Amino acid sequence: MAFSMDHGNGGGGGRRAGGALSEINIIPLVDVVLVLLLIFMLTAPLMYRGIDVNLPKTAGRPTVTEERMEVTLTKDQRIYLNGKPLALASLEQTLRDTFKNRTDKTLYLKADQALQYGFVVETMDRIRKSGIEKLGMVTEPVRGS
Repeated sequence: MAFSMDHGNGGGGGRRAGGALSEINIIPLVDVVLVLLLIFMLTAPLMYRGIDVNLPKTAGRPTVTEERMEVTLTKDQRIYLNGKPLALASLEQTLRDTFKNRTDKTLYLKADQALQYGFVVETMDRIRKSGIEKLGMVTEPVRGS
């Protein structure tokens, strides 16, 4: 209980000694909330890692995965399909024949950075016309110094 000491000024016009503070100090509350937020931010991604399952062992061969198809454009405007030279005029038909029996219609394009933009776009257009559903651009990551 708070009490006031009357110093003779009569009607409680002075400051009360030991009285309750009218302001709440929220700094410790903010510190606790920030620590909890940090803990949840660090542990939340660990909860979504998947389900651990011990898979049975088999003697059979794994299913055959399709070979990754890649078109390479060199700076002298030569075209290669998985390392084999190819003419620009026959690109569409060759891709149609190659992807006819494949389930994965994904092709990766590697182009030299010194190539003219128009040649790369023309090649990409021919690739799209051949029926390729997904075209990925292969790049090299920047190396830090």
